Amino acid sequence: MSSQHSLSIAVIIPSRLDRLDRGPLAGLTFLERAIASALGQSRVVDGAVALTFIVGVDADAAVPDAIAARSDIVVARSSAASQAAALNACIAAAGAFPYVAFLEDDDRWDPDYLGYALAALQEHGFVSTTQLEMDEDDQILRINDFPTPSGWIMSAKTLSRVGLFDLAMRWHLDNEWLGRLAEAAIPRCHLVERTAPVTLLHSAQTRPWIANVIRNGGPQVTVRRHTYLAPLVLRLVHSRSGMARIATEPQLQQQSRKEYETLAARFGRVPW
Repeated sequence: MSSQHSLSIAVIIPSRLDRLDRGPLAGLTFLERAIASALGQSRVVDGAVALTFIVGVDADAAVPDAIAARSDIVVARSSAASQAAALNACIAAAGAFPYVAFLEDDDRWDPDYLGYALAALQEHGFVSTTQLEMDEDDQILRINDFPTPSGWIMSAKTLSRVGLFDLAMRWHLDNEWLGRLAEAAIPRCHLVERTAPVTLLHSAQTRPWIANVIRNGGPQVTVRRHTYLAPLVLRLVHSRSGMARIATEPQLQQQSRKEYETLAARFGRVPW
């Protein structure tokens, strides 16, 4: 961490080091594109924030030299071939940082994401946000109101209180972690675009996934608008993603249903 910056943030990125196979950046890893979006943050460019990337990979992963040699990247090798294990290895490596953010390697941040997220974090221990889903040709698909980890940022104190990810969860480890966040009664803000509904009454009528955040996010969740007309996180939808595989493979659908049943039994709901 550099003392010349006012705020140091560890950005946790689990990655299989897959490469883009189309578009102007074809040949680069998803990871490199995600990191470039983070370094393009207005708060980073103006020197107010310093980012260190904690990249979680499998124990036997071959990390490209261009990534391994970077001074702003720490490679954390997991103890098992799972997303939860990679995330937990990253958390262990991020212990010295006062703030921690998450970014999946195939997603990107809008340049002003950190500005809005850090402002909300002044009053809350945890911030999540919606995403703008894009296809592999950068065409807009929809707004996704589920609080995926690419829009999570929190204080180190929050991460310490909630703890590691559950290694028993393959598909819905984010729901399980959010359930424990709610149990800890940590104040949480969920950011939405400036025209989105922010009450249960209005969101239930037009944006039911925002209503799910309000109903199932726990007693300390607040939905707040930022000033942009679109979400601040860009989420890539592609055939290699876990959710795409669940949609097409019956065995994975069964695993997903069982995890939802486990969550409902544990928390009395599926946490959002």
